[in-house]
Amino acid sequence: MNTSFFGELLQTISERGRGLLDRRREPPGQVHSESLADLCESLLTGRGEASGTALAREILQRYEELKTGPRIAFFEALATRFGPDRVRLDKAMEAFRADPSDAAAHVLHIAAEPRRQELFRRLNLAPHGTAALVRMREHLLAAMTRRGDLEPIDADFRHLFASWFNRGFLVLRRIDWSTPAVVLERIIRYEAVHEIRDWNDLRARIDPPDRRCYAFFHPALVDDPLIFVEVALTREIPGAIGPILATEREPIDPERATTAVFYSISNCQRGLASVSFGSFLIKQVVADISRDFPRLTTFVTLSPAPNFAAWLKRERAAEASLLSEADRIALARLDEDGWWENKATLEELRDPMMRAAANYYMNGRDRRGRPVDSVARFHLGNGARLERLDWPADLSARGRAQSYGLMVNYLYDLGDIEQNHEAYAESRTVIAANAVKKLAKAPRALVPTKLIGGDKKADAAKADKKGDAKADAKAVDPKALPKPANDGAPVAETATTSDGAAATAAPAAKPQPEKTVEPSTT
Repeated sequence: MNTSFFGELLQTISERGRGLLDRRREPPGQVHSESLADLCESLLTGRGEASGTALAREILQRYEELKTGPRIAFFEALATRFGPDRVRLDKAMEAFRADPSDAAAHVLHIAAEPRRQELFRRLNLAPHGTAALVRMREHLLAAMTRRGDLEPIDADFRHLFASWFNRGFLVLRRIDWSTPAVVLERIIRYEAVHEIRDWNDLRARIDPPDRRCYAFFHPALVDDPLIFVEVALTREIPGAIGPILATEREPIDPERATTAVFYSISNCQRGLASVSFGSFLIKQVVADISRDFPRLTTFVTLSPAPNFAAWLKRERAAEASLLSEADRIALARLDEDGWWENKATLEELRDPMMRAAANYYMNGRDRRGRPVDSVARFHLGNGARLERLDWPADLSARGRAQSYGLMVNYLYDLGDIEQNHEAYAESRTVIAANAVKKLAKAPRALVPTKLIGGDKKADAAKADKKGDAKADAKAVDPKALPKPANDGAPVAETATTSDGAAATAAPAAKPQPEKTVEPSTT
C-alpha cells in the first residue's frame, strides 16, 4: 500500500477545502473549548467532502493548541453534547416495540450510537488524523485518573480503535541495523522493560545473528511502531537478564539455538492502551522465526514481575498472610541496605523468596479475582504456562524496586496454548509447572513438636494402644529424632538458579490447593 500517495491526496483535498472555509483562526493560546465544540457540530452537520476534510484538520490543529484545563473542558463537551440523539433514540425504541423486526433493530442500533463516534470518524479523514486521535485518547486517559465521568468517551475510542487497528491492517517488520534511523530512535525511546542506554546498546540487541527484534506497524502511523518484541536465541531457558543484555558477549550460531526467548515486549502508543496486539505479535513471531530456524523447539519469555514488591510488602505486614511466620522473619533481610550485594544474604533469602513468589502467582488475586501480576495476566491470557521462577534474576535498581530481583519464564507450548487460554478465560486458572505449584503449598513441619522433649508417658500409652510393645520400653531421644512420615508429600526438589547453582527447596506439604488444570507437556 502506497501510504504516502494517500497521505498526499488527503493533504491536497484538505488544502483546497480550506479555501471553502471562511473562518478566522484564533491566535495561538486563545483557543476556546466552546468554539472547538461548535466546529465539531459544524463537522457533523456538513456534507461536503473537501470542506469536511479541511474542517477536520482545523479542529485537530486547534485541539493541539489547548492547554490542560480547556482540553478537559473539551472532553466535557464531548460527553454532554455528543452522546446519542435522545429524540431519535426514543422514536427508534418506540418503533422497535411496535415492530421488533431486524430492520427496526438496525434503526435502533444506529440511533443508539453516540454522535461522538461519527465525529471521530470524520476527524479521522484529516491528514494524520489517526495519529492525532491516538494522542487525543492519551490525553483523555490522563484526565480520567480524576474524572471517571469521561469514561463513555473512552468507550467510544476503544470501540473504534478495535476496528481501525484490527490485526488484518497490521504489518510485521523485522527491526535490524539497516532499519531507518527514525524508527530506531523510536525503539530506543519506547523501550519500556529494559532501558536502552545508547546506540551501542541498541545494536547489541538487534544486530548479532542470535538476536532479533520485530514490530507491528499500521499504515496510518508510518514509521511509528505500535508494539515490538526483542528476542534472544539461546541453547537453554535463561534464568537472569544480565547475560541476555550484556554487550560484550560471544554470540552463538543461531542454527544451533533451541530456544527463543522473548525478553522485552513494549507497547509504544499509550493512546492504544487496552487495544490488544501482544498475542498476535508473539504468535506471528513464533511462526516466522520457526521457519527461519527449524531447530527451535522452546519458546519462552524472561518476564518482569512489576507488582511483586508491593504485594510482598503488604503480605509481610498483614495479620492474615500467605507467608509463613518463618518466611516473614527471614524476608526482613530485604529491609537492610545493600542486601543484594551480600552473597550470604542472597543465599538465606533464596528459599523464602521462591516460596513467596510461588504464592504470589498461584494464590495472589486482585479485587476482580484475577492474578495480581499484570504481566502474568497478559501471558496467561495468551495461553502461556508459568514455567519457572528466577531469583535473583534482575538486581538492577529498577528490578529491585519492582520485584526485589524476581523474574519468571512463561512457556508458549504450541500444543497447549488454546487449552491454557480457555482455562484462564473461564475460571482465571493459573496454569503452572508442578515445581511452581509445589512451592506455593503450605510448608510441612519436618519434626512433630511432641518428639522434642515430649511427654514420654503419653507416647507410651499411645504405643500400647497400637500394640507396639517396643515403644513402651523406649524413651524418645531428642538427639536421635526419627524421620517424619512422608504422607505422600513430595521430597525436597532441586531447582536451577540464575547462576547455574543448585538450590534445594524444603519438602512441601500435602496440598489443599485451589483447583488447577494440569496441562500436557511436550
